Amino acid sequence: MTQTVTNTNLTRLGRTSLRASGRTLRSAIALSTAVAAMTLAGCNVGPKYTRAAAAPPPPAYKEATPATYANLPDGTWKPAQPSDAMLKGKWWEVFQDPELNALEEQLNINNQNVQQYFQNFMASRAVVNEARASFFPTLTTAPSWTRTRAPSTLRNVTTSSSGTTAATASASGTTSSVLSLPFDASWSPDLWGRVRNQVKEYQFAAQVSAADLENERLTEQASLAIYFFELRGQDALQDVYDKTVDADRKSYDLTKALYETGIDSEESVAQAEVTLDNAIEARTGIATNRAIYEHAIATLIGKPAGSFSMPVKALAAEPPALPIGVPSQVLERRPDIAAAERTMAEANALIGVEKAAFYPTISLTGGGGLEASHITSLFSAPAFFWSLGSSASETIFDAGLRKATVQQYTAQYNADVATYRETVLTAFQQVEDYLATLRTTSAQSIQQDTSIKAARRYLELANARYETGVDPYLNVLSAETTLLSDQTTQVQLKINEMTAAVELVQALGGGWDSSQLPAATAITSAGAVDKVKNTP
Repeated sequence: MTQTVTNTNLTRLGRTSLRASGRTLRSAIALSTAVAAMTLAGCNVGPKYTRAAAAPPPPAYKEATPATYANLPDGTWKPAQPSDAMLKGKWWEVFQDPELNALEEQLNINNQNVQQYFQNFMASRAVVNEARASFFPTLTTAPSWTRTRAPSTLRNVTTSSSGTTAATASASGTTSSVLSLPFDASWSPDLWGRVRNQVKEYQFAAQVSAADLENERLTEQASLAIYFFELRGQDALQDVYDKTVDADRKSYDLTKALYETGIDSEESVAQAEVTLDNAIEARTGIATNRAIYEHAIATLIGKPAGSFSMPVKALAAEPPALPIGVPSQVLERRPDIAAAERTMAEANALIGVEKAAFYPTISLTGGGGLEASHITSLFSAPAFFWSLGSSASETIFDAGLRKATVQQYTAQYNADVATYRETVLTAFQQVEDYLATLRTTSAQSIQQDTSIKAARRYLELANARYETGVDPYLNVLSAETTLLSDQTTQVQLKINEMTAAVELVQALGGGWDSSQLPAATAITSAGAVDKVKNTP
C-alpha cells in the first residue's frame, strides 16, 4: 500500500500575462535549484564498499624456491630473475617465434569470441547511460491542432393560416480551431542515493564486462599458443615416425635378403614386416591430430578451416625463463580476479539501491505551453498556460518485501565475496601447479635425452650382432621398439614443456594488470573503449 501526498498550493492552471508567467517560472527554477542542491548533498543509504580481504599471499612461490631445484639435472627450466619482474604487453613474444607472433596478432583482430565479449562490454556501457538518465527531468510535448464545427441552431416559425409551428435551421453553424503546443516535465530527485547506487552498480558491471573481455582474450591467446606447440609437436612426431619407417624398411629388406640366402628364418621376415606395417599405420594416424590442431588455429584467428594451412616444421622451441613475480602481484595481474572483485562492488551497490526503497519518493511535475484559436495569436501572452505540482509517496505496508529483498542482495554479496576469495586461491594454486609441471617436465626431458642416447646405442649393438648372426632378429625388434618409445616420449615431454610454459603465463595473467581496467567513473568515455579495444 502506497500513500501519496500532493502540495496543492503549488498547482495553478490557466492563462496569465507573460510577466506573471515569468515570475512564476523564476520561482519554479529557484525551487528546482534548491531541490537539486539538496539532491547533491542528499543521503546515500547504501553501504560503503570496501574490498573484502582474501587469503594472505605467501612471500614467494613454494615451487620456485632454490631448494626445489637442488637435485635436478643441469639445464632444468628456472624462472627468470629478478624474482619480482613480471610479463608485460605481448607476452607471446617471449617465445621468440615470428610465426606464433603473427598468428597472435591475427587473433587479436579477428577472433569472434573476443568480438562477442567486446560487444557485451559496449552494451554494458550503454546501460550506464540508461541509468544516468534518471538524474534528469523527463520533458515531453504533444502538439495538436483541432478544427471543430458546431451544429446548426434551430428556430421556430408559426404559420398564420393554421396556427401550427415548424422548426427550421439557421443559415449555418459555427466553426472554430484550437492550436496547442504543450510541454510537460517530471522529475524525481535522487534524495536517498537510489539512482547514484544504480549508476555505480552498472558502472561496476561494465568493469566486470571489461575484465571478462580481457580474461577471454587471454584464454584465446593461450589456446592459440598451446595449439601451435601441439601442432609443431605432431610435426616432430611425424619426423620420428618417418625415420622409424625408413629404418624398419631397411631392416625388413635386410631380413628378407638374409632369409633368401638361408641365413635367417621366415619368422624373422614376418616379424620385420609386422614392425614396418605398424610404424606406417602409426605415422598415418599422426596426420589426423595435426589437421585438428590446424583447424582449431584457423578458427581462433577468424578464418575458415578449409582456407588455412601451416607449413610442416618440427618442434624446436625451448620454454623461456619466465618472470613470475611474487604471489601478491597476482591479485593485480589476473583479469578473472579483477572481474570477481568488481562483481563484489556491483553487488554492494545493488544493496544500496534496494535500501533506498525504505524512504519516500519525491516527484516534481510541471507543464506549460501555448494554446490559441489562430496561429497568429499562438505566441502572444494570453496564449500561455502553465502548471506546477509536487508529490511524495511512501510504502506503508509491504509484508516484509523490501526487507527480504535487501536480505537477498546481502546474501548475494556474501556469495560474491566467497567467489572472489576462491578465485584468488585458485590463482595461487594454478601458478604453483604450472611451476611444478614446468620444472619437473623440463627435468624429465633432460633425463629422456640420456635414455634416447642409450636406446640408440642398444639398437646399434643389436643390429651389429644380428648382421653377424650372433643374435636373432627379435633383439633388433626389441631395440627398435625401445628407441621409438623413448623418442615419442621425448616429443611428448617437449610438448608438455611448452604447453606448461603457456599455462604458467596464463596463470600469471599474461601481460595485463588492473591499471588497464577503465575507471568506473570514466567507463562511458571514448578513452575507456580505446583502452579495452587496444589491449595489449
